Amino acid sequence: MPDTPYKDRKHAQGVHVSKLSSPVTALKGVGEALALKLARLKIASIADLLFHLPLRYQDRTRITPIATLRSGHEAVVEGEVAAAEVVRGRRRSLLVRLRDGSGILSLRFFHFSPAQQQQFQPGVRVRAFGEARAGATGLEIYHPEYRLLGHNEPPVEDHLTPIYPTTEGLNQARLRALIDQAMEILESAPDALPDHIPEHLRQRFSLPPLLECLKTLHHPPPDSDAEALSQGLHPASRRLAMEELLAHQLSLREVRLRIQHDGAPALPSGRSLKTRFLAQLPFSLTTAQRRVLDEIGQDLARPAPMLRLVQGDVGSGKTVVAAMAALTAIAGDCQAALMAPTELLAEQHYRTFCSWFEPLDIDVAWLSGKLKGKARLDTKAAISDGRARMIIGTHAIFQDDVSFQRLGLAIIDEQHRFGVHQRLSLREKGEAGGLTPHQLVMTATPIPRTLAMSAYADLDVSVIDELPPGRTPVTTAVISDERRPEVIRRIRAACAEGRQAYWVCTLIEESEVLTCQAAEVTREDLAEALPELSIGLVHGRMKASEKAEAMDAFKSGELDLLVATTVIEVGVDVPNASLMIIENPERLGLSQLHQLRGRVGRGSTASFCVLLYHPPLSQTSRQRLAVMRETTDGFRIAERDLEIRGPGEVLGTRQTGLAQMKIADLERDADLLPRITPLADALLAWDANAGQPLIRRWLGEEAGRYGQV
Repeated sequence: MPDTPYKDRKHAQGVHVSKLSSPVTALKGVGEALALKLARLKIASIADLLFHLPLRYQDRTRITPIATLRSGHEAVVEGEVAAAEVVRGRRRSLLVRLRDGSGILSLRFFHFSPAQQQQFQPGVRVRAFGEARAGATGLEIYHPEYRLLGHNEPPVEDHLTPIYPTTEGLNQARLRALIDQAMEILESAPDALPDHIPEHLRQRFSLPPLLECLKTLHHPPPDSDAEALSQGLHPASRRLAMEELLAHQLSLREVRLRIQHDGAPALPSGRSLKTRFLAQLPFSLTTAQRRVLDEIGQDLARPAPMLRLVQGDVGSGKTVVAAMAALTAIAGDCQAALMAPTELLAEQHYRTFCSWFEPLDIDVAWLSGKLKGKARLDTKAAISDGRARMIIGTHAIFQDDVSFQRLGLAIIDEQHRFGVHQRLSLREKGEAGGLTPHQLVMTATPIPRTLAMSAYADLDVSVIDELPPGRTPVTTAVISDERRPEVIRRIRAACAEGRQAYWVCTLIEESEVLTCQAAEVTREDLAEALPELSIGLVHGRMKASEKAEAMDAFKSGELDLLVATTVIEVGVDVPNASLMIIENPERLGLSQLHQLRGRVGRGSTASFCVLLYHPPLSQTSRQRLAVMRETTDGFRIAERDLEIRGPGEVLGTRQTGLAQMKIADLERDADLLPRITPLADALLAWDANAGQPLIRRWLGEEAGRYGQV
């Protein structure tokens, strides 16, 4: 029934499906102890075994003459025992000499029993498998898998032998036997595992049938391309990867539909309030900002929750767009909340919004994890009784003890710092007040379109693709740290002209403590080299008040040079800063380097960024730093980052469920991403319910988590 819609297939397949959905304990030889070991591999049902795919394959389909063996190659050999003896060297071992008429090979066992030693009598025929290595007696196989042969010699394997991911106490032979049992069940009742992508769509998207793919992956024919199979590049592997990517996108679409099914406040334009706001700004909006605001305005006017991602390059003016959207909510008698990933960025937003909104008689509240005591209680009270119309802070805004009177708009800044579940859970805060808030998600880390379509299938995407007039392009230089004295002279010259500079410290180690220590040492070194300058310090382990004090001093011009960790990546706006030095730039991703570089060039003076690398550079690092020198276009940089590092790193591991794949690999399977959206569209057009079984198959419990948010 290849093209029968899902709802009509369910009954016919029920009996078979229930067999595969049975727990693994339904299989022969599986008790509670073995089930617990399988659970460590996330295998609970018989169907889970079918999707537990091999890491690599061994070729045991032919017997290799001993004379043709090569060191480093795995092979099956067969011959008779010429001699067997226990030899003493650095380690005691059992050495078995095997001959087949073409040559002699040694089998060496470091762990053996007397009974095992007795097996290897001269003249006994043995078939062994293992990796040949150069040893003391010529080619040797250490601890081979072997069997003694009688008159009825068993045939060699008729397919490549899979090697599976396993766990302590579960060997390959046992795991292969269990998966073979699952495959026998499937082959006896092919309908037990329905192919949820109908035949007409498989043909259109060149996808082989599911059953055929599983047979190929678990029992590849002898002539299969073992390397393509191991690397996940075989058509059978790609079919499963595509199905998994499809399931993740469908799950996000379901979330979107579920959220949009809820009612949201249809907000009026708030034109008069926004007109007053624009009149006090010292600049005009760009055409791109106005276009994106129109798209947001259309969303907010509907009685369904807005779910929109705004991408904009560093300095493109996303904060003003967020403020205008917030004013629409406030004009509609709702509250608006903005969540930022760091205290530093959240506090910067708070000050900006205060300067913008207080002249409009709009109360702005600030809430972070470090706000304690009476100040915290007063702020929470102002949020819950509605006095605070605009609320800004870190993730503390959405903790259980914070309640809103009428949250109409939730704004998330720097989306790549938050997980999809954090973002989607925001609606609960509005639901407490009887409505689902609109959601506006912002990022200055441009995401290539194909990646955005898969990672953010639950969001509409707007792009601010224009910088405000007057922004000066930043000239980037890539310099070895052997020229550090020259760079220090450059800082002295810039500050002598009344300009300010940043010095950004990064370390090889993934340790905030060590990075902060490095920043402190760097500040001391620079203070010694530049005694005439006033030098400040900002890092992640300082108190929020200390960071704010240092940033205020830098912004007001009291400090000439600010030594900082990557905590200043986002949100710091000092137009007079025209020079940035980034140490060890080879340790950072291109998008993060671009974010940091965006802290300079915010005024009208020519600005420079020096990437101070530690030689020697790898070929990849050279490529990446060359991109930074060649362009300041964030979207172009994002595309190159995708090409060089792959989508897994570009997206980040916490950003979406896409990072937790069973089979698909975002880097390896990047070329599949553009096909996922049209396949999802076609599948749902054929049957609106077709996504549900795919989501259950690939996300399992995760599907429930998506469904709850």
